[in-house]
Amino acid sequence: MTAPPEGLRRSDAVFSAPSEARLPGPLDGLLVVGLEQAVAAPLATRHLADLGARVVKVENPRGGDFARDYDQAMNGLGAHFVWLNRGKESLALDVKKPAGAEVLARLIERADVVIQNLAPGAAARLGVAAGQVVQRHPRAVAVDISGYGEGGPLAAKRAYDLLVQSETGSCSVTGFPGQPAKPGIPLADVGAGMYAYSSVLAALLARTRTGQGAAISVSLFDAVAEWMGYPMYYTLGTGIEQQPNGMSSPSVAPYGAYRTADEQVLVVGTTNDREWQRLAVDVLGRPDLAANPSLAGNADRVRERAHVDAALGEWAAGQTLDKAQARLDEAGIGNARLNSVSDLIAHPQLAARDRWREIDSPVGPLRALLPPPVSPQWSVRMGPVPALGEHTDDVLAYLGYDPAQVGALREAGVV
Repeated sequence: MTAPPEGLRRSDAVFSAPSEARLPGPLDGLLVVGLEQAVAAPLATRHLADLGARVVKVENPRGGDFARDYDQAMNGLGAHFVWLNRGKESLALDVKKPAGAEVLARLIERADVVIQNLAPGAAARLGVAAGQVVQRHPRAVAVDISGYGEGGPLAAKRAYDLLVQSETGSCSVTGFPGQPAKPGIPLADVGAGMYAYSSVLAALLARTRTGQGAAISVSLFDAVAEWMGYPMYYTLGTGIEQQPNGMSSPSVAPYGAYRTADEQVLVVGTTNDREWQRLAVDVLGRPDLAANPSLAGNADRVRERAHVDAALGEWAAGQTLDKAQARLDEAGIGNARLNSVSDLIAHPQLAARDRWREIDSPVGPLRALLPPPVSPQWSVRMGPVPALGEHTDDVLAYLGYDPAQVGALREAGVV
């Protein structure tokens, strides 16, 4: 097979012409390789793609990322896959075959960033674990995302979001006493993905000073353990296991949900004693509550939560949601409406701030939200969702394979 064309080095990614004028992204020119599936690693690489990086997603030719088929919610595509994989190029490659391993090695040789969340031990067997990548390519930034981290009794266990949330106690502080629940969003997956993403950005910044890359490991378990900081430190300090409290908080009162006269749910939160005084006097019209010494401090109100909630619930029951929110806003008290997912999709805050975009996909145009970071200094690249293997020929050509060699790889089932 021919050598890569002379002059092609790390960061020499070739982008197709944009459909409209765009400012450069902060990561334009970087090449990212994702050996990824499900949520954690794809979330990290999608954010890198949004900021301009060229992301090559390496997928098994037989089905690809299994999140493609979790459901058919998006015109036949999986909702997870659409959320996590826009703006990437799909390379369908059997990395277990020698010729496939050679293709992968060529690709990684050019990569600025390599991120993988394969099954325990799989990356090391393929020679693409973070430490192995950086040993061969010292300027590369490589990230291993695992369930439980290296070492320890759980290192080899399979780790899904629910399992990790259970192991870290997240479910025990969600729900109601005696009725634990998994939070509705995949906190373990998202947490690990975001720590991988932020670590990559930090390592790329460090590389501008040192010229050296970094081998990084992030685990779902450690991400959720970090996010369990408040209940963990509370129990460390007191020996008390706080009980979950539904839509409220075990540590703040009043802080919860109350039904209004028009059968809506009003959510109210206070964070300090001054807010409580305003809520009691200016909103509830109950100076007696404000003057009650047994409700003076937050810890007092937590002990008397039933009394506080009853007063607030009685007031809310006599108000429409709109009137209640207007009154609370006037008094400077935090409040919200309990929305559904459909309410979020139609939320005026998203519409007014022009947060929706249309992206292309193998099943036609789809709606997608802009990522959270915005800046007038760069454009976010909202690229299409790739079909399985859609960019295989382009990537192989970039790596120096001629059409005959590509045909041979296809004939051998490598791509």
